[in-house]
Parts: sequence; C-alpha cells; structure tokens
Amino acid sequence: MQLALVALAFGAPLLLATWMYKSDSWQPEVGTNFGTILQPIVNIEDQLPASPVVPLADNQWLMLYVHSAPCEKDCQEALYRLRQSRQMLGNEMSRVTRVFLHGESAPDKVFLKEQHEGLVTIADKDLENLLGVKRPAGQTPGGIYLIDPLGNLVMYFSPELLPGEMVEDIKHLLKLSRIG
Repeated sequence: MQLALVALAFGAPLLLATWMYKSDSWQPEVGTNFGTILQPIVNIEDQLPASPVVPLADNQWLMLYVHSAPCEKDCQEALYRLRQSRQMLGNEMSRVTRVFLHGESAPDKVFLKEQHEGLVTIADKDLENLLGVKRPAGQTPGGIYLIDPLGNLVMYFSPELLPGEMVEDIKHLLKLSRIG
C-alpha cells in the first residue's frame, strides 16, 4: 500500500503534466510576446526567390520597415524607431540588419547617410505586396516585420508598440535562436 502511495505521489504529477501538454484544453490564451507571430510561416525565398531581401537574410535577422510613399515625417520617425530599437539590442545588434523597403521613389540619400548609417534600402513591389497580405488582420500598416536568417517571416510589430516591447521580443528570439 505504501509503495502504491509513493508511486502515485510521483507518478500523478507526471501523468497530469503529460495530459495537460497533449490536450488543447489547458493551453494559455494569451502569449507573452508583444508583437504578432505570423501564422502560417512564409518563407520569402520560396515565395519570391528573386527578391533582393533573400541574400540579406543569409545568416542575419532582418528588421524590415515598409513605406511606399515618399519618406516624410511619419516615415522618418519609423526609421528612427527602427534604428533605436536595433541599438537597444546591445551586444546582439550585430545579428540584426535594418532594411527599408521603399516604393518607387527612392529615399533621400543624404538623409539616410547622415541619420541612418548601415540601413539597407531596397525596392521590391512583389515583396511589398506579399507583406501587405501577410500583415495580421486588424493591425495598422507601417509596422516592422521580423525575418529570421532562414528567410521566414516571423513577427509583425505594429507602429503603436513601444521600442522596448519590440526589443524584448527580439532579444527573446535571439536568445532562443541557434541561427544567425
């Protein structure tokens, strides 16, 4: 009888944990991330193999900002937020590249050189369309997409998010990632 009680005391939590893990009834409703995880996973290289963003993602995480209109005040503020967010990553910032996906009109090169050294600028209408379709429903345009080193769209950060919240998510992913 004592042996059965000891086995039950150690076995019951294990069985309960296994049941909770395997069943969907005990899954948390809300995650701890601030950004929106993009489901299903989309690989940019599979969708758009000729996109100029494909070679950029090789062994680098990408923080990608999309703005198709001329880069005025709201665009400049978003680029500043992008730069500051990357700098807030500290030692991990070398693993992340900032990318500005602009429309047909190229951004002011003097402004970019003076204010945003290291920012990669590209124009790719097909990628812009893909990202527009993959932006989560109900999310405001003008946010930042996170692309992993394998070219997968991972997260979308709405423009309303504070940079610290975005950085917290990115640091968590970088810590767990064995790539890039």
